[in-house]
Amino acid sequence: MTIEVHVPQLPESVADATLVSWHKQAGDRVARDENLVDLETDKVVLEVPAPAAGILTEIKLGNGTTVTSGQLLAVIEPVAAEATPAAAPNAAVATDAGSGKLSPAAKRVVEENKVDPGAIAGSGRDGRVSKSDVMNYLAAKDAPGAANAPAVAVTAAPATTAPATTGPATALKGPAAPASVARGGRGEQRVPMTRLRARIAERMVQAQSTQALLTSFNEVDLKAVNELRARYKDVFEKQSGVKLGFMSFFTKACVEALKKFPAVNASVDGNDIVYHEYFDVGVAVSTDRGLIVPVLRDADRQSFADIEKSIAAFAARARAGSITIEELTGGTFTITNGGVFGSLLSTPIVNSPQSAILGMHKIQERPVVVDGLIVVRPMMYLALTYDHRIIDGREAVQFLVTVKQCLEDPARLVLGI
Repeated sequence: MTIEVHVPQLPESVADATLVSWHKQAGDRVARDENLVDLETDKVVLEVPAPAAGILTEIKLGNGTTVTSGQLLAVIEPVAAEATPAAAPNAAVATDAGSGKLSPAAKRVVEENKVDPGAIAGSGRDGRVSKSDVMNYLAAKDAPGAANAPAVAVTAAPATTAPATTGPATALKGPAAPASVARGGRGEQRVPMTRLRARIAERMVQAQSTQALLTSFNEVDLKAVNELRARYKDVFEKQSGVKLGFMSFFTKACVEALKKFPAVNASVDGNDIVYHEYFDVGVAVSTDRGLIVPVLRDADRQSFADIEKSIAAFAARARAGSITIEELTGGTFTITNGGVFGSLLSTPIVNSPQSAILGMHKIQERPVVVDGLIVVRPMMYLALTYDHRIIDGREAVQFLVTVKQCLEDPARLVLGI
């Protein structure tokens, strides 16, 4: 009895997807749960696993096809489970490791990230290591290194974010460039936009054309934050298992400012202004495929450690291509950090339908005047781009001043003042 492989049920917000690439060809043997094909949506790349071991007898749709939920993709002729490993050595057969066996999807991620499978504890039957086990291991492993600058974003606004992520093999790879066309000794390439890149472009143009965008600037002295991090970094890491980075301070400071100026946390819906009474902060993350913005839900309720762990996990899963659409959907305010790329100043674009976005920049030692004396301090320029339709200049400036005050005197974050 043949088994049909269908397009999985797409999220309600996603109408269709593009078939990016098949990992198997007709006639190939496949293992159960082995990834057969990648489907790219406006937000993420979805993997379609084999529902059973067998032979892929027929592929119904080719690369580049637009597909919808439930559409038939391929047909598999099942074979005896015990025959699959011997006949298909390349089909991601589970490998013995101190932690048990690796599923095909987990094996791919392990190989991509050069991880020792023996260090991963399996949560599946008989100690089987699943892809999620590997993702959790990577998140914990990378957490310390990701603290200083959480994955970060380009200063161009996030696509509705959610943008992106994809299967381990193709996740962070850009589209293959076609051969150059020679013209008088000068070549050129024409590459179609991926769905993600096209969506980013659409969202950026939409924000520019539908919102009255204006950017205000300020600068912040990070001496106090640096001293606090230096003083408590060891005990913080020992207790939480993650390094104390900058992003948790900026997230907390923004939440305090959002509480004081609710219009910055609001959005426009027709002729109405929707004031959100919760604080879902998006953190822009740059990947090779484009910009994604995972969302820290209820950031006001998260501790510094919670925020650092979440951002580290987002960064690891963005690289591995396992972020879910739910994690990339929504958000009431966004923070983007172009400083890790060396940006000194920029004007980020609002992630519509949000009404504001904070741009962080490079920390640079500069001479400043403090109490009448010229001193050298670690300074950062801050930029707030906002929708002038509902946010006045006064509110925008005071929002930035509040963020500045919280960072220059971190005790305010503890006292909530």
